[in-house]
Amino acid sequence: MHVSECGQCPAPVSRMFWNRNEVQTNEMSTQTNKRVVQDAWRAFASRDPLRIAAAFTEDVEWVAPEDNATARALNHTNHMVGRDVVVRFLTKEFPKLFVDNVSVEFRGIYADGDTVIVEEHMRATLSNGRSYDNDYCFIFTLLGDRISFVREYMDTQRGARCIFG
Repeated sequence: MHVSECGQCPAPVSRMFWNRNEVQTNEMSTQTNKRVVQDAWRAFASRDPLRIAAAFTEDVEWVAPEDNATARALNHTNHMVGRDVVVRFLTKEFPKLFVDNVSVEFRGIYADGDTVIVEEHMRATLSNGRSYDNDYCFIFTLLGDRISFVREYMDTQRGARCIFG
């Protein structure tokens, strides 16, 4: 079937429709990309540097809100650049603050193309004995089967109350 240009649209109307093969490919990519991120979370939980490193591109960037409580408590930056920096944070620095009973509950995982969004709830026991309990949203950008960019959002005031009282 041929669909002609409407005269007012900047592109032919036919470009607005996907063919069946494109839709099927996009659905498969969506599921694959969700799985990549879910596997990365399993690697993070393992605290195994090799497994974690395998989840990221060499030049990965991870950006969290400025002056967030975790960064302040660990005297750390909110913008990490490079796989080695991210792996060191997840395996060496993160466990200094979140010492026990770390649990993550996925509330939703959504994907569109190379972007995967994860809503989660995290609980843990902190190094000062307090309980940590906060909501997060992570936006991952994938390059193939690896994470190339992470933008992290959380309730920064709630995190500060949990960590600092």
